[in-house]
Amino acid sequence: MSASPSPFDLSNETGYRVWRDAKLASYPRSVDALIVTLGDPKQLSKAETAALAACCARSNMVIYHAPNHPPADKSFPHQLAAQLGLVRLEGNYLSDEDGLSSITPAETESGGRGEFIPYTNRSINWHTDGYYNALDRRILGMTLHCAQDAESGGDNALLDHEIAYIQLRDLNPDYIAALMQPDAMTIPARMDEDNVARAEQSGPVFAVDPEQGFLSMRYTARTRSIVWKDNAITRAAVKTLADILANSEYVLTAHLRPGMGLLCNNVLHTRSAFIDPSSHRRLLYRGRYYDRLRFDLDKAPARAA
Repeated sequence: MSASPSPFDLSNETGYRVWRDAKLASYPRSVDALIVTLGDPKQLSKAETAALAACCARSNMVIYHAPNHPPADKSFPHQLAAQLGLVRLEGNYLSDEDGLSSITPAETESGGRGEFIPYTNRSINWHTDGYYNALDRRILGMTLHCAQDAESGGDNALLDHEIAYIQLRDLNPDYIAALMQPDAMTIPARMDEDNVARAEQSGPVFAVDPEQGFLSMRYTARTRSIVWKDNAITRAAVKTLADILANSEYVLTAHLRPGMGLLCNNVLHTRSAFIDPSSHRRLLYRGRYYDRLRFDLDKAPARAA
C-alpha cells in the first residue's frame, strides 16, 4: 500500500478533502482543454510527453491530434501506446490479429460482430471497458483512435471515474462503501453454442490498487445481463450514480475526427448513435490494456521539442 494514507480510504476524511478540492479545481471544463497536438506520434518529443502527462494528471485522459500523419495508419496507435506504457494489450475473439479492435458497423447484425452494439451504429450507454473481466485481468488503460468519423453523430461523452467517485462520496460515503463490496456487481455467464463463452464474474465497482493506490472502476449502465447486490444501500447507490452520470456538470463531449484519438486510464464513456453511408464508414481502432498510462519511460531516440 502507498506510504501516505489514501484519499480513497473512507476513514481518511481530511486527506480526501485535500485531494478532492485539488482534483475539482484542476479538472478540465472544456473538451478543448483535453487536446494535445502531436508532430510525430511514433516519436514523441519531451514537450509532447509532458503535455500529455499534464492533461492526464488532471483528468485521467487526454485527446491527441496528429494532423500530419495518415489517420488510417494502424501502426501508429500501437507505437504511441507503447511509448506511454501501454504494452499488455488484451485481444479477444472479435479483435483483429494485432489485438486492436476495428470498431465499425458490421454488414449484418445477425451473427458475428453485428450481435454486439459497438459494431453497430446504435448508441452505447455509460460504461468502462472490460467491466466483465476478472479482477486479475482489469482493463486499466484504453486507446481509441479515429481513422474515419461518421457523417453525423458518433460523439463520445467522457467522465473521469475519480470525478464520479467524488460526486457519489459527497452525497453519501455509504454509497462508496456499498460499491466497493466484492459482490456489488455481477455479470452473468455468457452462453454460446458450446455452452459457457464467458464465466459469471462478480466484483466491486470502485477498487483501490493495493500496491500503487490508484482508483479503478468497472461499471455499466446497462440493465440487461447484469445483477446488482440485492440490498437497499446498493440499489440506492446504483440509482444515484446513474443520476450523476446523466446530469454531471463535469461530463465532456468529444467528436473524434480522423487523426484524433483518446488515451485514458479507462474512464467512463458513452457513444451516441450515428449515421454514415456505406462509402464513408465510421472506423475507430480500440485498444484495451492491462496497464495504466505512464509518462516516465525512457524513449530513445527522443525529439527535444
